Amino acid sequence: MKKIGIYPGTFDPITNGHLDIIERGYGLFDKLYIAIAQNINKKTLFTIEERLEMIKGVTAHLPHVEVVACIDRLTVDFAEEIGAQTILRGLRAVTDFEYEFQIATTNKALKPHIETVFLTTSAKNMYLSSSTVKEVARFGGDVEAFVDADVKQALLEKF
Repeated sequence: MKKIGIYPGTFDPITNGHLDIIERGYGLFDKLYIAIAQNINKKTLFTIEERLEMIKGVTAHLPHVEVVACIDRLTVDFAEEIGAQTILRGLRAVTDFEYEFQIATTNKALKPHIETVFLTTSAKNMYLSSSTVKEVARFGGDVEAFVDADVKQALLEKF
């Protein structure tokens, strides 16, 4: 049986921290879906289509990655639909753990056969978030150390 994983997130935009989790998680699965999720509590800067293209660009070197949209449904339901046995999540800090633990526990109650696996971020990305990157870019700061060159360009065009 193929090991299929799903890494959901808003990815608005995808950062080097996300890419770190993707590249490290990649080796755990035969196929890894990057699922652009809809978060009703977040107003996004980039459209779903723009995020799909950005993520496809930064993951082009990973042949067993597929970038998909997960709209108007629970991630755990989408995971089941695509045959994923595992949800991959990244953790930066203790505050991430509390939120992620709540989501993982809820998912386990809904779909007991789907596991959640956490990878801790690399030390160099512990502080990095899409929100921080957008704020730095909005006020003219250089985001080159935080995102891929194409993502940086997309941010420059937005602001």
